[in-house]
Amino acid sequence: MEKLRTHIEQIAPINEEEFEVIKTHFTRKRVRKGQYLLSEGDEVKHEYFVLSGIYKVFYVDEQGKDYILQFAQENWWMSDYPSFFKKKNATMYIECLVEGEVLGLTLEGREKLSAELQKMEHFFRVKLTNGYVALQLRIKLLLSSTPQQRYEEFARLYPNLMQLIPKKLIAEFLGVSRETLSRLYQQ
Repeated sequence: MEKLRTHIEQIAPINEEEFEVIKTHFTRKRVRKGQYLLSEGDEVKHEYFVLSGIYKVFYVDEQGKDYILQFAQENWWMSDYPSFFKKKNATMYIECLVEGEVLGLTLEGREKLSAELQKMEHFFRVKLTNGYVALQLRIKLLLSSTPQQRYEEFARLYPNLMQLIPKKLIAEFLGVSRETLSRLYQQ
């Protein structure tokens, strides 16, 4: 739980009493490699704060093709957010790629924390804003850059993931073929 406290305090300093309240809203879960935290059609009960491990958030189209929206690692948040916030069944999957641990937070818990502690409302607003900015930058990169530029940006932003995630998944995330990624990787 100390990782969570450190993470929160980067945005909103909290005292011991406040952290005791915050902790009560989270549930810890160990996740094995290959385990799904969420599958299409499931009720989306949680958003997750990653304590350890690496996770893939993706959806599958009608033809069975995977589209990776996010890799999540330590200190990242993940969920099927449209379904989480709209209280609908999942349209996405969350798969564990490297064994780890997460903290789950329900929407009700998030709303209660925000109502009880103005600092947490501020924290969640900042996290949501940062996530929205990152999403727009990712869309812009996918729409207007070359495969080489996408690869270089991924390598710059996530150097540790380059070593930990199979190249096939990196290629899917970047929207290129495995062969194209191999050529880029060798340059």
